[in-house]
Amino acid sequence: MDFLLEKVFQRVMARGALKVTTAAGRTFVAGPGGPGGGGVPHIRFRSRASERRLLLDPELAFGELYTDGDLVLEAGDIADVLAVLMSQPYVQPTFASRVFFLARLALRRLAQFNPPERSRRNVAHHYDLDGRLYALFLDGDRQYSCAYFEEAGQSLDDAQLAKKRHIAAKLRLDRAGLNTLDIGCGWGGLSLYLAETAGARMTGVTLSTEQLGIATARAQERGLGERIDFRLEDYRALEGRFDRIVSVGMFEHVGVQHFRAFFRKARDLLADDGVMLLHSIGRSDGPGVTNPWIAKYIFPGGYIPALSEVIPVIEQAGLVVTDVEILRLHYAETLKAWRERVLARREEALRLTDARFCRMWDFYLAASEMAFRHQGMMVFQIQLARRQDAVPLTRAYIAEGEARLRAAERRAQAPLRLAGE
Repeated sequence: MDFLLEKVFQRVMARGALKVTTAAGRTFVAGPGGPGGGGVPHIRFRSRASERRLLLDPELAFGELYTDGDLVLEAGDIADVLAVLMSQPYVQPTFASRVFFLARLALRRLAQFNPPERSRRNVAHHYDLDGRLYALFLDGDRQYSCAYFEEAGQSLDDAQLAKKRHIAAKLRLDRAGLNTLDIGCGWGGLSLYLAETAGARMTGVTLSTEQLGIATARAQERGLGERIDFRLEDYRALEGRFDRIVSVGMFEHVGVQHFRAFFRKARDLLADDGVMLLHSIGRSDGPGVTNPWIAKYIFPGGYIPALSEVIPVIEQAGLVVTDVEILRLHYAETLKAWRERVLARREEALRLTDARFCRMWDFYLAASEMAFRHQGMMVFQIQLARRQDAVPLTRAYIAEGEARLRAAERRAQAPLRLAGE
């Protein structure tokens, strides 16, 4: 068993180094980085059974073993280990892992079959967790999607505000009262921003009862109850026409066989001169499959699409692509900030959950960060319309819109003064 385990790790490790101790107590260093000393991550298997599980299905088992405590860190943290492993050239290390990959590829449409009832269950699995957990690591506005870092060292809260501003500018909210739909509104932060800062009339839909309650309460607290309508509703059930449509971090839950229905519905809902902005995680290396650990424990039914899977369906739906922007490492920096915040408040997280859940969450955030740093994950923003002339001919309007929104933000934040001051 030790020989086979070392052979597999040596096959994976084309650069750098990883120290491994087997359940039998044998230690070896995989990779050309050499034995080294401090700075080389070191993992230890607690049982022969855990080693067999890894050899059979490493993509699923590695996260399970760490979550269950059967894979122990002797040096470094899980982010260090995953940074080394996920920066390697992609290989299938065993025959069994290749078989599992091909099976998942063949069955991916079944795994992503998301009719309304299943979509609700999938959303509840992740988003109906105790809201206090998300408060541990998200920014003050609870933005659970990629931030937009305008400069190095920018705080998470400022980068999330910049993301909302960037999206609002692309939506061309150039006059008050535009009827705007937010598909997958989360805890309501983007809808609140668009209503307060850009004067939009918002309809926000979510499938999470936890998110709906918080979003509705936030709108009432800020006196926006008449300008924002938050609903527990599937996008497929929506009716009417909207001047603007925005969807941030929701498309990853649609499923590849539902892409056509999503964009056809968007076209039906969008006004003739309307603008839509789709913000989604994507993959830059072509169609693939969802990591089995992520699909099982974090986002059941989810799939990260390649642009080559999205653009043709947009064309078939009769929509026009008016702008595409790729955010490369912005999400890696966002995830790093989230992970650091969770680690800083570890004791609070343990009181809310337990040690196993915290290890699962550590693995989720670290693996996601390294996927953006090393494995071709990115975020795309696609601007859509029904007509070619829905937006100006050049992109100058985006910077101009951001400048107007910054000024509106400053006015909204100005301190209240008594009469005569």
